[in-house]
Parts: sequence; structure tokens; C-alpha cells
Amino acid sequence: MERAYDLTLAAAFLRGRAARLGREDILPARLRAGAPLTEEDLARLPACFEALSGKLYTFKRGHEEMPRVKKVMGFLRSVQPENLLDVGSGRGVFLFPFLRAFPWVEVTSIDLLPHRVALMDDLHRGGVTRLTAAQADLCLQPFPDGRFDVVTLLEVLEHIPDVERAVRAAVRMARRYVVVTVPSKPDDNPEHIHLLTKERLTELFRQAGCTKLHFDGVLGHLFLAAKIGV
Repeated sequence: MERAYDLTLAAAFLRGRAARLGREDILPARLRAGAPLTEEDLARLPACFEALSGKLYTFKRGHEEMPRVKKVMGFLRSVQPENLLDVGSGRGVFLFPFLRAFPWVEVTSIDLLPHRVALMDDLHRGGVTRLTAAQADLCLQPFPDGRFDVVTLLEVLEHIPDVERAVRAAVRMARRYVVVTVPSKPDDNPEHIHLLTKERLTELFRQAGCTKLHFDGVLGHLFLAAKIGV
């Protein structure tokens, strides 16, 4: 289990959710205290997740090996962000590997879905204090201009009806870069309402004021790093 799951994040989630629900009594004492877990404690984790309506598989390792996640992580290592806004964090496919790899970076996560925000809130409450979550709409630009060193839009833009407004908001909130991944070919996901080509993304980001755009293809996806300013 220790290799298959991120027990640091899993334990933080359990502490945070148990505290929110007033159910700390179901947790092993060492988990409540943040101490190393015994084999007996580890064996109790699935039951703890079930009692708190959580999913242990959410914290399964391996997403960092996905080509699009590896590409984004490699770029972020090259620019070393001071802080980051992750838009549409979902189940943490990118965000959890990022938290492991960049333990010094302050992260803000936004999502439209309240249960996704609750997941990140529970992590914060359980000890991942550099992670802040909010239920917010990117198109409404929920933070001031230049608030974040980097804004990540990973598997997000293809879902947003007003994609022009979304791009403008992301560019305004970023100081250095907006990082994007989108599907590069049609698929059967009914929630994907745009197929955003290189040409279309170029148009969107240039209209928003970005002239330095770096594209790459990554196994069925298109990667873009848009530099803010000239």
C-alpha cells in the first residue's frame, strides 16, 4: 500500500474530513497525531475511507507517469514557480503529483464542483496548509491581475462554453505563464464542447495579449506554455 498510494495525502485527507464531520474517533491514534503508521493502521485505512465517504483510490500513485502530466511537470521544473493557480483540479490527477514534487510552492485550486472543492479543503484542514481551495468560475476572474506566477489549465478549456473569456481571465491572473493541455483529436466525451487546435489556441492567446507561445504534442494531447508579456 505504501508504494501504491500517497499515504501522506491520504492521511491528510482523512484527518481533514474526520475533523469536518466530527468523526476523529474512527481514525488510528497515530494517524490523528501525524505519526508513522503501523501495518495495523494501514490495514484500517480502507474502512476509514468508507466511513468518511472517501475513496482511497483517489490517492493512488502513477498519474505522474502520464505523458501529459510529465510534460507539464517538466516545464514547471524549468521555470520554478513561486505560486500556482490550478483551474479545474478535479480528482488531483496533476495537482497531487505537483504537491509531491514542489513541496515549497503555494497552490490555489479552483473548481466548479463543490465535492471537488471539498476534497481539496479536507487536505488543507488535514495538514496540507499550502493548498487553498475555492469554488469559483474561471470566466469571472476570481483573483486580481498578476496574482499567480503560473496558471494551469489542464484538460479544462475544452469544457468551457465561453473559451475566449476563460483565456483572457487566465492571462490576466498570471504573472509569468499560462500552461494548457487539451485533447488533440475528437473523442466521445460529451463534455468536450471544443476541439482546440494549435491555430485556435494561437488566436485565443494572441487576442489575450500573449505573443510568445510554445506548443508541443503529447500522446493525444496538445501542450501550450504561453508567456505573459513581451
